Amino acid sequence: MQAEATRRTLTEGPIRRNLFLFALPIFLSNLFQQLYNSADSIIVGRFLGGDALAAVSSSGNLIFLMVGFFNGTAVGAGVVIARYFGAKKYDEMRRAIHTDLAFGLVAGIFLTVAGVLLTPVLLRLMNTPEEVLPQSITYFRIYFYGSLAVVLYNISVGILQAVGDSRHPLYYLIFSALLNVVLDLLFVGGFKMGVGSAAAATVISQAVSALLCLVQLLRTKEVYRISLKKIRFHKDMIGQILRFGLPSGVQNSVIALANVVVQSNINVFGSAAMAGNGSYSRVEGFAFLPITSFSLSLTTFIGQNLGAKKFDRARSGARFGILCSVVMAEVIGVLIFALAPYLVSLFIDRSDPEQALQVEEIIRIGTRQARTEALFYFLLAYSHCIAGICRGAGKATVPMIIMLACWCLIRIVYISIIVRFVDDISVIFWAYPLTWGLSSAIFLIYYLKSDWVHAFERRKAAENAAPVGSEEEIVAEEAEEERPE
Repeated sequence: MQAEATRRTLTEGPIRRNLFLFALPIFLSNLFQQLYNSADSIIVGRFLGGDALAAVSSSGNLIFLMVGFFNGTAVGAGVVIARYFGAKKYDEMRRAIHTDLAFGLVAGIFLTVAGVLLTPVLLRLMNTPEEVLPQSITYFRIYFYGSLAVVLYNISVGILQAVGDSRHPLYYLIFSALLNVVLDLLFVGGFKMGVGSAAAATVISQAVSALLCLVQLLRTKEVYRISLKKIRFHKDMIGQILRFGLPSGVQNSVIALANVVVQSNINVFGSAAMAGNGSYSRVEGFAFLPITSFSLSLTTFIGQNLGAKKFDRARSGARFGILCSVVMAEVIGVLIFALAPYLVSLFIDRSDPEQALQVEEIIRIGTRQARTEALFYFLLAYSHCIAGICRGAGKATVPMIIMLACWCLIRIVYISIIVRFVDDISVIFWAYPLTWGLSSAIFLIYYLKSDWVHAFERRKAAENAAPVGSEEEIVAEEAEEERPE
């Protein structure tokens, strides 16, 4: 009974109920993640001032640049695990899980070394203002010392979600979020230890989350239980994981690189612009909650149901997930648009008269960005959902190509050209809704035209001749799917 309460097989039962109940813990996990990220910024901004807030607030894009590749690869591993789980091929599933963990150990060590060494170089390339640079270097270096915990946490969560357990990650994240807030208040507010202590609090809380997830995988009595002795690379499995995961990893890294370029253009406008943009980014994170929840849920749902050859079910779940994500994201967007000045002001102390002008400028810039982007969140939600469906179906190269073209190449070209003629930070803000709209239009055309979304039945007869099972069959099937139409 305990196992059934925490693990949800998405190939059986009411589609809407199961998908929603699977997505809900992911939503709540992301909510607590965003709350404690916001708590970092609020505590730093109120106790340490605008420059410290700017140092911490610019962290998102650089961290995602370094971590995004490995997180994307973890998504690919989740697709492989979900397919074997849906097909009830448990031996192959366990080999995929242990290969995934071996990859995570190597990736975490590599990321630690690279992050610590490259932090000053990357921050200078981002045009980080000199008055903010020392604190930024301190924050990022301490953060990257915890890279192994970050990677292992994301891989462990990906494994649990791939087999239908989205509740345990929620429980562990709630605990670590509360721990992070307590440590922030203790280190920053109580001991006045500076921005480095905020990074240390984050590292400690992430390490606790990773440890709890690994303990759950070690102690569970389910078929996906791990053994430390079995953690190693299996050649056939690492091939599949990289095949599914590399497109997502490359996509994450290149888009993050594009956002770093965008951030460098924002940094030119000064520390107030950095802090305003960072404060808005924390607020915007709440709009990502339904988007990320349903995108990840759809990847698992599609992966499990295609593994079980339930194509009609996969199609129905895709429609429901898209609708929920788009509606919820837009409702949040309307609220952010209306409440933007108040929400942005939460991240800065307005009581210090010496910083009054800087504070007002931070709020003005953050509000301006919110009211430029917030009403277009439905476009962002749609693009992410279709991308999640593509990954679950083994078509990871499709969202990679579309998102790299729209969110990287076109976004950078747009900003690089327009800012030369218009010296206005709003030009940068408009780059996001414009490229979201373009990617959504392309995804819509693909969704309506592609055989794999709307004609699962056509593939069913052909696949009955070659049932999903061995890795050779899966590779052959996916190679056929990847051929141009």
